[in-house]
Amino acid sequence: MVIMFVLLLIILEGGWSEGCLDHERFALLRLNRFFNDTGSYLYNWGDGEGATDCCQWEMVECSNTTGRVIALDLSGTYSGEYSWYLNASLFTPFQQLESLALRGNNITGFVENEALETLSRLSNLTILDLSDNLFNNSILSFVARLSSLTSLDLSYNGLEGSINIKEFDSLSNLEELDMSHNEIDNLEVPQGYRGLRKLKSLYLSNVGVRDGSKLLQSMGSFPSLNTLYLKDNNFTDIATTTTQGLCSLVHLQVLNIAYNDLRGSLPWCLANMTSLRILDVSSNQLTGSISSSPLVHLTSIEELYLSNNHFQIPISLEPFFNHSRLKSFYADNNEINAEITQSHSLTAPNFQLSRLSLSSGYGDGFIFPKFLYHQHDLEYVDLSHIKMNGEFPTWLLENNTKLRQLSLVNDSLGGPFQLPIHSHKRLGMLDISNNNFRGHIPVEIGDVLPSLFSLNISMNALDGSIPSSFGNMKFLQILDLSNNHLTGEIPEHLVVGCVNLESLALSNNSLEGHMFSRNFNLTNLRWLQLEGNHFVGEIPQSLSKCFVLEGLFLNNNSLSGKIPRWLGNLTRLQHIMMPKNHLEGPIPVEFCQLDWLQILDISDNNISGSLPSCFHPLSVEQVHLSKNMLHGQLKRGTFFNSYSLVTLDLSYNRLNGNISDWVDGLSQLSHLILGHNNLEGEVPVQLCKLNQLQLLDLSNNSLHGSIPLCLDNTTLHESYNNSSSLDKQFEISFSIEGPQGDVEKKIRENFEFTTKNIAYIYQGKVLSLLS
Repeated sequence: MVIMFVLLLIILEGGWSEGCLDHERFALLRLNRFFNDTGSYLYNWGDGEGATDCCQWEMVECSNTTGRVIALDLSGTYSGEYSWYLNASLFTPFQQLESLALRGNNITGFVENEALETLSRLSNLTILDLSDNLFNNSILSFVARLSSLTSLDLSYNGLEGSINIKEFDSLSNLEELDMSHNEIDNLEVPQGYRGLRKLKSLYLSNVGVRDGSKLLQSMGSFPSLNTLYLKDNNFTDIATTTTQGLCSLVHLQVLNIAYNDLRGSLPWCLANMTSLRILDVSSNQLTGSISSSPLVHLTSIEELYLSNNHFQIPISLEPFFNHSRLKSFYADNNEINAEITQSHSLTAPNFQLSRLSLSSGYGDGFIFPKFLYHQHDLEYVDLSHIKMNGEFPTWLLENNTKLRQLSLVNDSLGGPFQLPIHSHKRLGMLDISNNNFRGHIPVEIGDVLPSLFSLNISMNALDGSIPSSFGNMKFLQILDLSNNHLTGEIPEHLVVGCVNLESLALSNNSLEGHMFSRNFNLTNLRWLQLEGNHFVGEIPQSLSKCFVLEGLFLNNNSLSGKIPRWLGNLTRLQHIMMPKNHLEGPIPVEFCQLDWLQILDISDNNISGSLPSCFHPLSVEQVHLSKNMLHGQLKRGTFFNSYSLVTLDLSYNRLNGNISDWVDGLSQLSHLILGHNNLEGEVPVQLCKLNQLQLLDLSNNSLHGSIPLCLDNTTLHESYNNSSSLDKQFEISFSIEGPQGDVEKKIRENFEFTTKNIAYIYQGKVLSLLS
């Protein structure tokens, strides 16, 4: 009987429509039209299957019992360029609405005549997300009417100046408040404040508070807090007097005060926070020995972030052996020390870590910490740059079958590179670069580590051939074997099997033969480094399939033949580096299609002909064509609109004609190297328009006349008197996004210039300028 009465009420109120009430369905359609009129996009509500049941629509959630709309997520639906005001009356029909998300819609505010009254009717609204909009302080008076709120997110808005916490007093049920990423220079919390007694989570990251110590003291006014974020503010002091209020939060479970400028040691009152599970104090200026800090007593800690400070941390982690819940420990860029006592060196800790990072710690001569032998749940380990001695820790892989990422970069490890006997199917990233590993790469590597997406074993002393089993790594995206002593050819099984490979670096080895065979499946390559080897023959036709190639590095080999015309079809190319080979013939006119090209270096070859007049990529920054057999005049169209060109090196060729015909418009040109050609005429006054010019080499040409006096008024003259201004780094950067983060590579470029008949190599920095 009661159920029938409830159903009758619902039918009388609005009527069923296959799951949702008619008047709420109509209200959603009106809301849809309103958002569309403002340049927003809501999904195709009312179209297709389930068109009449609004409970099945995207971004809408209904009650399973009443069919009423209880949640709307309209985040990121605005696609227009301008800010706008939202008509709050559109939400009036949703009387049972419990959650409303309007995040990221460029909303400036609500239509004032209706907003206060309308919002106050939403008596069931408990969760309101207004983050990432353009609301200013006036929004506070609007949300103050929503006394039922338990969660309010105002982060990433235009709140500014001083805000008194009493403005939230009417929200007596509020449990979560987020005002992060605003410009609140003062959050006023009156002494003895007793409002917001239910507040459990407070987020005030990156708000620019002027007086951090005052804010820290005021935190004691919120005794129910269990989560507090004060990340990325202007806090500098962490003395006991400053943290008295903070340390009274004995129920706190999560505390994040990272990215401040806190100095001194951790206050002992932190030891009172016995419920603390997550503590992040990274990226401050904190000091002191961890062994004698309050952290030793926080045995409930699960995640501890200490990176980028000045702590003294024992590599043994003995102070935390009793922290049985500890799962994540990050302490990069601190002072790592031995501090291993003989009595505890073999004691098993009570914790089982999943993530460990101690990279870039000061110190030398360590051995692998003994506690690692007792870990079996590790997923992420980074012990790079702490100079540990010993061999590759095969046992670490054998003991931790969940391990996904292992970094042991620059650790002074040596001996053979040995792998576990059994296959490790979870490991996705392995970086052991810049060590002293010797011997062969294990022939079974592709079978033992089949799931790798990134492998870097560069800068070691490995020799022998590249194992064919690499071809079994179907997920491999990044492979770096550069700077070793590898010999032989590139295995065909590698270039056939590694179909997902995006970056292949085999540079600076002793590889030989032809680069690739016709059987070639590396069509996803974006970055190819084969420089510094002994490859012969022509640039292989198989590379013409690499339509996403961005960087091609073939310098310092013995390649011959013409530069293939199909290179111009690889329109995503940004870096072409092929100097010091035996390439011949003209520069293909198809290079004029390379609109994204940033660096072209084919110097020190046998290139002939003239530079195509259509060659003027908008993004080009460096062009190195020296030590070839280019002849003829540079025409006015060459480099036209190449406003980004910084370095142009055409030295040691057979170019003739005047300079003035083509130099106009190169406003960013800093280094112009034209020595050892047959250029004629006078030194043009157009050079004075090159405001960024820092290095000019016109030696060994047939120029005549006087040097224009206007050059004294350019940066060329300033660079002569102040060599420190010639300080531009030439680095090629490249990153690939992988499952566990980006992997970035950098390569330095250099060129040669002549001064007083002496040749100098420029690499990254010019130290002096002589004319």
